[in-house]
Amino acid sequence: MPRYKLTIEYNGTAYCGWQRQKNGMSVQETVEIALKAFCSEDVTLFGAGRTDAGVHATGQVAHVDIPKLWRTDTVRDALNARLREEGGVAILSAELVPDHFDARFSARKRHYLYRILNRRPPPSILKGQVWWCWKALDVEAMDRAAKHLLGTHDFNTFRSVNCQAKSPVRTLERLDVVRGPGDEVHIHASAQSFLHNQIRSFAGSLKLVGEHRWSDGDLVAALESRDRKRCGPVAPPDGLYLTRVDYAAPGDPPLRSGYGHADEIGDGGVGEE
Repeated sequence: MPRYKLTIEYNGTAYCGWQRQKNGMSVQETVEIALKAFCSEDVTLFGAGRTDAGVHATGQVAHVDIPKLWRTDTVRDALNARLREEGGVAILSAELVPDHFDARFSARKRHYLYRILNRRPPPSILKGQVWWCWKALDVEAMDRAAKHLLGTHDFNTFRSVNCQAKSPVRTLERLDVVRGPGDEVHIHASAQSFLHNQIRSFAGSLKLVGEHRWSDGDLVAALESRDRKRCGPVAPPDGLYLTRVDYAAPGDPPLRSGYGHADEIGDGGVGEE
């Protein structure tokens, strides 16, 4: 059965998250309904990141097995024709991939963006798409402090109490805080996997640094405490975006057994971010 890799964009505001749930419409279920209308069979979509309710994506990746071989542009366009009525989800591309490709477990790295609107007036057009922080933020101080979180650490302080990951140890490869366009502050985070609410926990704690309520030392002390109660406030889902998922290039060595399991792969669901 042909396997397709879908790259998906969505506004998560109206959804209960990526993963299919009983309490509301999810992104996964929305695309699966479009897939059934297209191929006349029930199929299951497997995503690279289980983003939470309200979290967005500009580069979510999923795979699905479709009973019949179709041109990739036909798959993309047919699904979008059905998704247009929803208005919150779009298929950016469809690609044929080998049977061993798995959107979640084949992923080498996940990239997230957290957007903060830093101005006195609240958002109007951007409502639901950014975290509004009206106090002036010291972006340079936030970026300096963020560098203490790079590398391999026990991130128990910065994960949800509901996180189901077996280990709180993760390797953070990138955490940059920069000025975005207009009045925005952007936090860029990259790792193979994250813990549930890890990026939103980072954002809330770094906000305290930006307001000069925390020092670098306070952030490091929170990290080293491995105590969830020492975390800053968890930032809302509005500003979080899954922007890209990286996969191995031809000839790359395989992942170590068990490495690549992500229990927070988006801000989401049962895992994170």
